[in-house]
Amino acid sequence: MSKSTNLVLLIDDEPKIRRFIRAGFELHGGFTVQEAEDAAQGLHAATFNAPDLIILDLALPDRRGDEVLDLVRSWSNVPIIILSADTNEEEKVRLLEAGADDYVVKPFGIAELIARSQAALRRYFKSSNENPVVTAGPLSIDLVNRTVLLNNNQIKLTRKQYRLLHVLATHLGLVVTHDQLLDHIWSGSVRKNIQYLRILVRDLRQIIEPDPNRPRLLITESGVGYRLQSRIEDITLA
Repeated sequence: MSKSTNLVLLIDDEPKIRRFIRAGFELHGGFTVQEAEDAAQGLHAATFNAPDLIILDLALPDRRGDEVLDLVRSWSNVPIIILSADTNEEEKVRLLEAGADDYVVKPFGIAELIARSQAALRRYFKSSNENPVVTAGPLSIDLVNRTVLLNNNQIKLTRKQYRLLHVLATHLGLVVTHDQLLDHIWSGSVRKNIQYLRILVRDLRQIIEPDPNRPRLLITESGVGYRLQSRIEDITLA
């Protein structure tokens, strides 16, 4: 099985730049690129699609890139890499102090941008988790490489199944509400349809639970949401 991909949100108004970056990242592997041509599209995608990394151009047609940075930083710690033709050192320092994780000057090589993106993702997961591998009973979720082991065997998950497991793993042992999960996994008209979430939970349990009808890993908190058990002392491994 190939590993799940990191979702990169690319906010840039230049179609040629977007095509160049998308082709480079997807050729490299391990990334899926979502494009936004202006700040409004970018902020909507950042809010509802839960990207793993944002690549943000400063020169946007409807709003300054540093304003987008400030808005995203008001509610999210997602890694953000700035793209700019400005080589001014003071500007770089200002943006890094405002919350950018890195600053890449145009023109740039795609290998450099990918390397900086991978480094930003590693730093993010190491800073937000003592160990980027979350363990829950027989499950091991590698938040950096986006791979999942069950009883030391790698398992195949759909993107939405992994997204659900990822959100629960980053809140290990804590309840994540229905609305929080819906916001992370879906967008558009289906985003608030709890039935889609219940079906997704059921399908994930079929994969990770020894007995899906008596779940001991992915626990329902009635009327509230779901929780991934942090310790399961008496679970019998298959």
